[in-house]
Amino acid sequence: MHSLEPYYAWRNQYCAEEDPRSPFFGREYSEFEFSDRIYDHYIHPQWDSIDSTTLFMKLLFTEYDEGYCIIELIGEWNNTLYNDIMTFKRNIIDHLIDEGINKFIIIGENVLNFHSSDDSYYEEWFDDIEDGWIAMLNFREHVLDDFAEENLDQYFVSGGKLNDMAWRTAQPYNLFSKVESQVFKRLSI
Repeated sequence: MHSLEPYYAWRNQYCAEEDPRSPFFGREYSEFEFSDRIYDHYIHPQWDSIDSTTLFMKLLFTEYDEGYCIIELIGEWNNTLYNDIMTFKRNIIDHLIDEGINKFIIIGENVLNFHSSDDSYYEEWFDDIEDGWIAMLNFREHVLDDFAEENLDQYFVSGGKLNDMAWRTAQPYNLFSKVESQVFKRLSI
């Protein structure tokens, strides 16, 4: 896991640590010191902590005028033991909502497992963004199945073309447009 870096090709357009409105403003990164880990596996030092022991993230892009952000996750989304959704919601999502973000693209191809608890923080997140949406991109099928089994998929859009999107070849705005198009298709059904 230590060799899995967050996506970095958009860093010439956005760096969360340089954005005064970002929850990671002012953060300094090491290229060589591996200190964070998920269980007994060290992870690349470019990942950002959300104060969870199993789930880390990278805020890849934020566009305040359009009200969207793109977040990449890594690890195990474990609400049963660590209440990761509460930590994610309180430490990251609430901050972004306060800055006007109401459309979230969550990239989950490096989320290995999901363990649920109740749905209160998902419902709160969904209610807090009113006219916005949460799109889950490229999550593993068994993770999406676990979300659906707990009826959490009612709070976000996932599956179909969102589960096989070549996002790394797109520029952030083009990715947002593609995802938004899929969201609107789903909402109009």
